[in-house]
Amino acid sequence: MRVIVEADGGSRGNPGPAGFGVVVWSADHVSVLAEHKQSIGIATNNVAEYRGLIAGLELARRLGADDVAVAMDSKLVVEQMSGRWKVKHPAMAELQQQARDLASTFGSVSYAWIPRDRNSHADRLANEAMDDPDTHSQQVADPPPGAVAVPPAVWTGNRGGPTRLLLLRHGQTEMSRQRRYSGRGDPELTEAGRRQAADAARYLSGRGGIAAVVSSPLRRAHDTATAAADLLGLPVRADDDLIETDFGEWEGLTFGEAAQRHPDLHTRWLRDPGLPPPGGESFEQVAERVARARDRIVADHGEGTVLVVSHVTPIKLMLQSALAAGTSILHRLHLDLASLSIAEFYPDDGASVRLVNDTSYLRG
Repeated sequence: MRVIVEADGGSRGNPGPAGFGVVVWSADHVSVLAEHKQSIGIATNNVAEYRGLIAGLELARRLGADDVAVAMDSKLVVEQMSGRWKVKHPAMAELQQQARDLASTFGSVSYAWIPRDRNSHADRLANEAMDDPDTHSQQVADPPPGAVAVPPAVWTGNRGGPTRLLLLRHGQTEMSRQRRYSGRGDPELTEAGRRQAADAARYLSGRGGIAAVVSSPLRRAHDTATAAADLLGLPVRADDDLIETDFGEWEGLTFGEAAQRHPDLHTRWLRDPGLPPPGGESFEQVAERVARARDRIVADHGEGTVLVVSHVTPIKLMLQSALAAGTSILHRLHLDLASLSIAEFYPDDGASVRLVNDTSYLRG
């Protein structure tokens, strides 16, 4: 379910008596799903703005939202949450991290600045909260038809907190631009690939809540991971089991060239995940090591969010595992370069997929 969160905060005196207001709208901006206003004592405008954002995200989570569009008239909060401005004040850093942790529980969160006159509902609630020190009011409407009203862990029956894997495919290389089999070779990112990595990094740093970054050791993936890790202030841990399929003699060939060189084998390979290319690795073998990598990440990080940067086949296999899908998904699922998918793995062996092939953050 997609929702729009509009939040506002203010202070009479900065610092002074402060409060915030937040309203959660349906995706078409027609129905109010929830609203909240609260006095927070003596605080600054910026603290009140962040408290409003946090309250809005909490309401969205309570409603079972998966996709959240945040709109605020605070340029500072929007730019900091989007990762374009740094947070220098310790109090702001703590609030920003709290907001990022909440944002990481959704499939996607976007931030946009709007002028004050377009934020009038939340502004009115914030002023009511500032005018009445005892204000603490919350209203949550029944969710619209078809909406999920409980967190996924409840309606799937999974127990415990999941390890959320943000599965990012690497940016463009010359081999991928020419649509050639690119497995164990180590081409570097093209200029377009570096731009894609930078776009993904900005989006992920703004999203926040990421506890660790794990990557295939191949340069195209590792460089994509490093772009994000640098903005997140995290190291990159390489995992050899996240490497792309070994395509053997087909390395560097196009689909048509491989089919022409070994027509019968290539046809059978497309149907049989246990059949390797000449001198290469079968998809079943890749699946075994990708499962090892997944299990290590889940064991090492437990409940939390981990950025995993890899290649098209390992990411498809992660999604296949989470969906308990058949092997045909490997040829039916399309993943663009620098695309983001999200899968969750629970301690009781349950799993869910929350996002597939998102490229909305790429600038072209």
